[in-house]
Amino acid sequence: MMLDTALSLERFAWYAGRHADLTVQSLSLASDPAYVSVRNRFSTTLAETVTCAEDGSFVTSWGYRLGTADDVESAAARLAFLLAALPA
Repeated sequence: MMLDTALSLERFAWYAGRHADLTVQSLSLASDPAYVSVRNRFSTTLAETVTCAEDGSFVTSWGYRLGTADDVESAAARLAFLLAALPA
């Protein structure tokens, strides 16, 4: 069965939005590649764009693998950890 990357990114955005320190800026499912942009709500500079690879991996714009579509909640938690630095 083929992975639905749009659904996976929607789920990632939902889980990321549940973290108190994260804000989902945008979810672009029509772009190529589809992505979700997330930022630390207390900072204007701590932000990341995440895509979903064909193998189900969530990957940051700088190539860090956050996790897979099999455990979206943990992948979003990993992003929350990475963006949890104190605001500048």
